Amino acid sequence: MPKKVIVVGASSGIGSEIAKELLKSGAYVTLIARREDELNKLVNEIPSSKYCIIKHDVSNFKEAANYFADAVKIMEGLDEIYYCAGILEKVSIDEFSTEKDIRMLNINTLGAFAWLNPAADFFQKKNSGKIVGISSIAGDRGRVGSPAYNTSKAALNTYLESLRNRLARKGIQVLTVKPGFIDTKMTKGMKGLFWLISANEAAKIILKAAANGKENIYVPAKWALVGLIIRMIPSFIFKKLNI
Repeated sequence: MPKKVIVVGASSGIGSEIAKELLKSGAYVTLIARREDELNKLVNEIPSSKYCIIKHDVSNFKEAANYFADAVKIMEGLDEIYYCAGILEKVSIDEFSTEKDIRMLNINTLGAFAWLNPAADFFQKKNSGKIVGISSIAGDRGRVGSPAYNTSKAALNTYLESLRNRLARKGIQVLTVKPGFIDTKMTKGMKGLFWLISANEAAKIILKAAANGKENIYVPAKWALVGLIIRMIPSFIFKKLNI
């Protein structure tokens, strides 16, 4: 019996690579994204794979529960869900754009609520399942670069921790993933990148962590030390660092 998985945000970046690796492994995968053409390209790369495609913009929250139910019905069950949808708007240092902030919060955080809440409810009723959320090291502190992006990921971290604590008694795994710099469209053109790895390498690390029952990881692992140091810096010093 193949593993049944939903990947939300499967059209590009880490989500696309996670979907590809799952399809290659023989899993039955429902791929969710607003760019249906990109999803079709993805599945065409992997012949004889078992999949379902659902075109959906995660900021349309009211659609999520129905699409979740559709996916479960089509696959006749669900074992794992990966929430990989995310955007980083370009925001200049002197710019305060509520419009951009709302878009980031809608996709990075509220879209996760809309998809992972029904997943949590489904898994708790069957006493098993895995929930994986792709967050970011950017959620560890409030940085000057993009306040709303940092906030969206910090909120996602807390939400996933709450799900983990709530669902642990049901034997459900909740994994929070905090990538550093990953070679995707999101990081294209950024300056000063280091420890950069491919989206495919990141996907393999994430899938291995999910299989091994992990609950919190940085990708790659060396970012954990950076995250620890950043979290320990007092606020009055962090403010002066201008990072």
